[in-house]
Amino acid sequence: MTTDPNAPFVDFQNVWLAYNETLWAEGKFAVEDIQLQVRRGEFIAIVGPSGCGKSTFMKLTTGLKKPSRGSIKVDGQPVTGPLKISGMAFQAPSLLPWRTTLDNVLLPLEIVEPYRATFPQKREEYAERARKLLATVGLAGYESKYPWELSGGMQQRASICRALIHEPKMLLLDEPFGALDAFTREELWCILRDLHAAQQFNVILVTHDLRESVFLADSVYVMSKSPGRFVVKRDIELPRPRELELTYTPAFSDIVHELRGHIGALRKAGTVIHQ
Repeated sequence: MTTDPNAPFVDFQNVWLAYNETLWAEGKFAVEDIQLQVRRGEFIAIVGPSGCGKSTFMKLTTGLKKPSRGSIKVDGQPVTGPLKISGMAFQAPSLLPWRTTLDNVLLPLEIVEPYRATFPQKREEYAERARKLLATVGLAGYESKYPWELSGGMQQRASICRALIHEPKMLLLDEPFGALDAFTREELWCILRDLHAAQQFNVILVTHDLRESVFLADSVYVMSKSPGRFVVKRDIELPRPRELELTYTPAFSDIVHELRGHIGALRKAGTVIHQ
């Protein structure tokens, strides 16, 4: 853990990744020359064409992949393996069908140290933490329900609770709302907005939804076509807290159209770095 509050919480320095030695020798990279510094508590979103390396970037950030070149630090420490200080949620909630909502949320505490060692003794304490978290996302009263008894939106709320139950310093979200209808998606935007405002954990959101990225993030990064690199950083200076009505304003629409223009240009041509 870093002692300097001004130091980047996430720090990528000249990071390249080839998935094996043959591809490395051929100069074929999944991502290249990633330079990124994220402030403590910052919410960033990553957008770009399909196959540009967004999910690869997430794997690098969490230590599931090691860079072929360059260095990555999170919270002041080199990333050398899977991080324990992060939580993750994906497009598919992946709740275990034989476990109740409460037991699905508790799962990380059963398998992640230091909670694992004390889980049998502190189960009720942890269960109360899970109930409070479920209540914050509107799932009070659903603790004993099984996944097949929940709507898609409810399952995704439970999945976010599972990612946050061990109080991680960083939440990574890979297309978490992509499979949901528009109304449910916007409800979950507001839930995530409120959780982030209350707890100030770092968030890295990968999404294809430009409205989602502008509504939620402090900064939006656009990735180029493969090999992926960050070619645009757009700071979102819209005031917080943001309400859904903001998404219908000209200021909001202008940013969305600007980002769409960058991505459209990437689809048509080579990439140009915009500072």
